[in-house]
Amino acid sequence: MKPPTDAALARQHSGEPPPVAGRPGTRTNRPGNANVAEVNRQIAELVDRSTHELRLAWRQLHRTGPPQGLSRDLLIRALANQLQEWIHGRASGALRRRLQTLAGEFERGGASFDPGVVLKTGTTLVRQWRGHAHTVLVREDGFEYEGERYRSLTVIAERITGAHWSGPRFFGLTKRPGTSAGAEAGR
Repeated sequence: MKPPTDAALARQHSGEPPPVAGRPGTRTNRPGNANVAEVNRQIAELVDRSTHELRLAWRQLHRTGPPQGLSRDLLIRALANQLQEWIHGRASGALRRRLQTLAGEFERGGASFDPGVVLKTGTTLVRQWRGHAHTVLVREDGFEYEGERYRSLTVIAERITGAHWSGPRFFGLTKRPGTSAGAEAGR
């Protein structure tokens, strides 16, 4: 979303939602004079917009409609996040990957995951499985295994074993009581 202009105010009075900027987080479309207070005001105003206007704003941002079943509350939160990314920048790939891993472990009740383990881009993980060494390269936007990109270690572990595995556990990144992270990797 852009800071309001006279044209934007005219659209607002016509019932059309305010314009939405290009994809947030890229350095090329970040405004040089963006005002944090203005973005905070726009976020607060999202609650007052109709669901139809929120869906149009989503469509302008993502060039597709919002996912089916996405509640109004989540739609507002997602658009607010986009505004925040637009002004403050996007989280690094490593941070997004770490948060995604933590969220996945939390959902599965995996309290054994050691959140202190941070995989740096370029790190290589090796796991022996049924007589074969499997190598995974940590990338900025996920993981690479056998020339293909994946967003999670769990998907790779499932591909290797043919069964559901926790990716961090399979690659020895979990911490069991009385052991250190990585101690299981030699098993």
